[in-house]
Amino acid sequence: MKKSLRKFLLDKGYQRIKLNRINTNHYEMKAKINGVEGSFILDTGASTSCVGFEAIETFNLVAKASEIKAAGAGAINMETQVSKGNKIRIGKWTKQRVALVLFNLDHVNTALTQHKAEPVHGIIGADILRKGKAVIDYDKSCLYLK
Repeated sequence: MKKSLRKFLLDKGYQRIKLNRINTNHYEMKAKINGVEGSFILDTGASTSCVGFEAIETFNLVAKASEIKAAGAGAINMETQVSKGNKIRIGKWTKQRVALVLFNLDHVNTALTQHKAEPVHGIIGADILRKGKAVIDYDKSCLYLK
């Protein structure tokens, strides 16, 4: 008997999270940081998860100076800060003590709004995907985390 990917992963203890494909062909998803819901792009190519400077207070983040320079999505050498010890919840999946890079997301949100997509609070990157042993089902537009 053939088992579906969904049933297989749910049987293994994964949580299923629906993804929303937006006009830019990125996947947008909801996540809670420190109990506050926001909108995030799922980016497998981003090494670390990020939140925009303007959302520091929204998510109750404690920002510290960082030597890291951010690059990506057409921008390089951007100043960053870091916030450690955060709680993230995506669907029913939760992780404690998560570090987030904080930087100016204006270039990302400008690109989104130019394509008639809504701006986002941040990016869920490979660090969180690794922690959650992520499986992405592109056919069904969903993410599985364990």
